[in-house]
Amino acid sequence: MPLHPQCQTIVDAAKAAGVPFEADDFVTMRKFYTGSTAIYRHSTPALDSVANLVFAGPAGNVPLRMYRPHNPSGQMLPVLVFYHGGGWVVGDLDTHDHVCRYLAGHAGVVVAAVDYRLAPEHKFPAAFDDACAAVRWITGKASDLGIDRSRVAVGGDSAGGNLAAAVALALRDEGDVPLSLQLLIYPALDFTADNDSLRDNGKGYMLTRAAMEQFSDWYLPKRITRTDPHASPQLAADHSGLPAAFIQTAEFDPLRDEAIAYSATLRQAGVPVEHRHYEGMIHGFARMGGKVDTALTALDDAAAALRGAFGSAS
Repeated sequence: MPLHPQCQTIVDAAKAAGVPFEADDFVTMRKFYTGSTAIYRHSTPALDSVANLVFAGPAGNVPLRMYRPHNPSGQMLPVLVFYHGGGWVVGDLDTHDHVCRYLAGHAGVVVAAVDYRLAPEHKFPAAFDDACAAVRWITGKASDLGIDRSRVAVGGDSAGGNLAAAVALALRDEGDVPLSLQLLIYPALDFTADNDSLRDNGKGYMLTRAAMEQFSDWYLPKRITRTDPHASPQLAADHSGLPAAFIQTAEFDPLRDEAIAYSATLRQAGVPVEHRHYEGMIHGFARMGGKVDTALTALDDAAAALRGAFGSAS
């Protein structure tokens, strides 16, 4: 299938504007990524509340934004701990605010978005450590937060999907916080990968292979760390006992085959997996609902997966 016309328009406009996909200046990349949010933002449902909080992370306070849907029954709600994408280098609570609002409203769950530390100022495992700490803090405060500690999911897009998968591994090994679902939206899962999608989609579709290498160098400058399962979940020795996974991939994404491979790995380990593929889409499309209609389809699918995992009414 060819690139979807809506995605083609975005790719063409970015190319014409000279967008710095492969800039060696992370400040420039952050400005571009943040600036694109206004273009991609889509309508979102009304919520009961949105609150900015902080929790004590392993190296200081970590910002967290909690989205609470309408809850007339007053029952304890399930929670999705969400990690934004952006190559572990760009992105923040605001770049994914519309995504979190949409998921909270349509899934009927509390979404807790984590503003984890970014590279290159904070290299691996800083983001991973913050991501794990967020789940522990939220579940530790579950009663005060009106959250059902027995219904917890982790999720994110791209780098955020990487963190969610890594957190799922860590929490399984520690055994203190059972998870209901890992929601992995076109995740990065293997820093050692070399596959067809990296070769075929590594140039011309927004996210390039060269940009991915730059992000990797900022996040994981020590090559040996790229084989750590908390950086590359695909390389974990054992994937059994992990929570069910809902994995979303895009056809013209360099990361497509990593996610497909991880789906197979999880299934072979006995983990329930649902893989949803979106033809004609590019990496990052789920954040582009203001311009790409399929983005909302993908978010609706993610919301349905959350409702199913939590046993919530539609």
